[in-house]
Formats: sequence, C-alpha cells, structure tokens
Amino acid sequence: MTGDPNSSQANLQDGFQDIRLGHADRGFVGKIIRLDALVTGSSLSPQELEQRLVEMGFVEGARVEILHEGTIRRDPIAVRVDNITIALRRSEAMAVIVE
Repeated sequence: MTGDPNSSQANLQDGFQDIRLGHADRGFVGKIIRLDALVTGSSLSPQELEQRLVEMGFVEGARVEILHEGTIRRDPIAVRVDNITIALRRSEAMAVIVE
C-alpha cells in the first residue's frame, strides 16, 4: 500500500482532493485512499509504521474522522477509524492519504 515519494502533494481526482491525514483539521471526515509511509518524519521505519497502521484499522476504504486534537501544537489527534477511536501523532498520520 506504500505509494511513491512524489505523491506527497495533493491530487485532484474525481472532484475530491487527496490530502495527508496529518494536515487535516479537527472535524475532518473522509475515506482512506492509501498509505504512504515514506515521507512522514516518524521515528519508525516506513514498513513498521505501515504495518502498525494497518493493524489499527487504517485500510483502504475505511471512513476516518478527526475528533480531537491536542492543545500543544495540535498533537496528538484522536481519530475514529470506522468504529474505533485511536490517538495518533500527526507525524504518523502523515502516512495516511485521505479524500
């Protein structure tokens, strides 16, 4: 599911704008398009980060919503993925491409 490193910029496709979940604001609701763990700034390796995200339910087609963000630098964020609520660092949320 890892995309190419040049896909870090937003794309327009079918009228939707693809963005990284780490850039989204509180209240954002969207759908996961793919994972791209190559350019996140996370301390985890891209493979390890992608594996952890998939294990938590961040899979293609899943509905995501940002419920809350921390008061210091808006980090971490509380994200609902389908029926699960997960706290996630914004640097790790950068690996999730959503529309």
